[in-house]
Amino acid sequence: MKTNVQNRRGFTLVELLVVIVIIASLAGLTAPMVIRQRKKADQTEATSNARQIGLAMFEFETEYGSFPDSTTATTVATNNPDNSNIPLGQADSNGYFRQLFMSNITQSEAMFFAKTGFSTKPDGALQAKTLEKGENGFGYILNTNTGLSTAGNPARVIAVTPLLATGGKFNPDPFDKKAVVLRIDNSVASLNVNNTGDATVGGGKTLLQTGADTVWGTAIAPTIVSPLPK
Repeated sequence: MKTNVQNRRGFTLVELLVVIVIIASLAGLTAPMVIRQRKKADQTEATSNARQIGLAMFEFETEYGSFPDSTTATTVATNNPDNSNIPLGQADSNGYFRQLFMSNITQSEAMFFAKTGFSTKPDGALQAKTLEKGENGFGYILNTNTGLSTAGNPARVIAVTPLLATGGKFNPDPFDKKAVVLRIDNSVASLNVNNTGDATVGGGKTLLQTGADTVWGTAIAPTIVSPLPK
């Protein structure tokens, strides 16, 4: 009686190469989608955190008459001597936002995180280590050196992300050419970032553009104070 033996062979080199090419092609197709989803998730996190910042800013304004600036820094320090070791430098947005901690309005560093090219997750250490380098991803907008308030056009912006480390320009990469902006009415919007690093608001205007037909008018001179990079 004869037994039929079927010879089994492995993949040939050509077949292996075909499989590798197919896998590489699929990876090439899915990778951009994965990256876009990751950036969208980072943008969503920044949007949620911006709203929390807005709530804290409202509470601060109720108590001190405006959003943080150099004048409120003095008042906050006087009213809260037990928190006097929280640094309130005004060369970066970290210092202005620290007024929210010194005044006991918030004790959460987590809401200041936004994915940028230089930020890192806050470690939760407060007092002298509140919002250290890289722990804040939001820039802060002043009227020259004066804090804004909820008076005026509600579309005016007080906090923005993601910025480049210097220059007050936006980084187009973290949120796929989008900027997240917090307005004084606590609404959060996503704006397009153009090739020069400016956020645009439509009609060919940029975020900080002033004039009679803008949200800033002619009496406001908005300036961005950048966060302290790691």
